[in-house]
Amino acid sequence: MSLLKVSERDNAPRSRLVSAQPMERPLSILSPPQALPSVSTRPHGLLEAPRHGGGDWILYSDVLGGGVYRVPVGGDREPETVLPKRRGIGGLVTHHDGGIVVTGRGVVHVDGERQRELLSLDGVAGFNDLTTDSAGRVLAGALRFQPFAGEDPVPTEVWRITAPGVAEVAAEGIDWPNGIALTPDDGALYVSDTANGVVCVFAAGSTRGDVFAAVSTGTVDGLALDEESGVWVALGDSGIARFDADGNLDGFANIPSAFVSSLCFGGPDRRDVYITTADNPLDPEKGGTVFHARAEVAGVEVGAATI
Repeated sequence: MSLLKVSERDNAPRSRLVSAQPMERPLSILSPPQALPSVSTRPHGLLEAPRHGGGDWILYSDVLGGGVYRVPVGGDREPETVLPKRRGIGGLVTHHDGGIVVTGRGVVHVDGERQRELLSLDGVAGFNDLTTDSAGRVLAGALRFQPFAGEDPVPTEVWRITAPGVAEVAAEGIDWPNGIALTPDDGALYVSDTANGVVCVFAAGSTRGDVFAAVSTGTVDGLALDEESGVWVALGDSGIARFDADGNLDGFANIPSAFVSSLCFGGPDRRDVYITTADNPLDPEKGGTVFHARAEVAGVEVGAATI
């Protein structure tokens, strides 16, 4: 599916358009990423939704192949299946009472054999990425079209789930919601709009947002925040970019992959960065993998869901 060129986005602030190419602005605060060898011990498809699962584990989903898996942060053991078969998981978080909350056709809490539906909506084909606010409520981006079927994007919303089956619109006017993150004080919500090549920001209490940053290279996908108000964005075939608090480009990180889907922070000091991809350099026939790098700035923690 073709994306709009940045020049066609009339409301994108011209000072924030990213025209530099990845090699022209290297991101110096990130170490060279290394693929976790254990992930490639089994075949995968498009990997997504990386999340530090607490303790020594990193969680991730396989969007096309199905399932959620976990590997030790050191990548020294084969992936373990957390949730088998479920496809289309673009986002996940841990749950305070155990298990995980994942997207797909609906948003569900899975804990072993038990599943609780948290949200499904008429007219929504599925939910993509998600996050939590400071109270543990879940925010999830709704898709009103099917991306892998080649359908055109349809304007949609990010929903805040306050209790099972109870939700309110947190953000609207987004064509293809992808990466999503909240500041620790819930004061700003950042959402990647893949269809338009922009990251939007929504102030607390407002469902209408502004363009925070726009790119002319790559595809905005998953994102994460750091403690210095930086916004890290996966750019598909263009690696990762970091933007400062004003939406200005800090730099690009080159990832040895043809498509970078998402990233998260983890580790005891939250300076470990885990990056998911659609392919890998160790064994190309095994599909997507997870890369690890170290950042000079700590990431914002994504808390467990409580609903």
